[in-house]
Amino acid sequence: MSISIEIELQDFPKPIKLKDGKKAVLRPLKADDEKAFHQLFQGIPERERMFIKHRVQDLKVIHDWCKNIDYGHNLPLLGVVDGKIVGSATLHQQLGGWKRHLGRVSVLVHPEYRGRGLARALIAEILDLARRAGLEKVEAEFISEQAAAIKMFALLGFSQLLRLDDYVKDMQAISHDYILMGLELKTDEEYAGVGG
Repeated sequence: MSISIEIELQDFPKPIKLKDGKKAVLRPLKADDEKAFHQLFQGIPERERMFIKHRVQDLKVIHDWCKNIDYGHNLPLLGVVDGKIVGSATLHQQLGGWKRHLGRVSVLVHPEYRGRGLARALIAEILDLARRAGLEKVEAEFISEQAAAIKMFALLGFSQLLRLDDYVKDMQAISHDYILMGLELKTDEEYAGVGG
């Protein structure tokens, strides 16, 4: 049974502690995050930005995201340290049609904050929200060069569903291998049965 995302979001903001002891806060994107959210993408190296599907260096794209927030379709969960947005994980859903039981997840963390457990914490929260929203499976898309991200998702239980050689092209029109990973979400009943 699916519960409204808005109800689930009442649990946020959530404080967490990173591996280095620094405190972070996880919370959903808000309309007034536009400049700070754009700065996150500006801090991502250009060679990595080429693999992002949207033109995130364009402030208009970020403006549209912040002004048209629809948590039911796209739920960006932010990682904030000392008031600065340093990471984001998004749950993408289709509310109808043949993929309505599937969610797609993506994550991005500023290079200075990698290796501290932030990406893992963001994805864990997104997976919990996806499960509570009634989704049965989640997917994540990668190119083969994203080895660290692929490894982290594998550690969270994702497995490779598909690999297509030279299937996608980055913003420079260079071909890359496409990798689709997936995870079956346990229902509340299955979750309760674990260890209990």
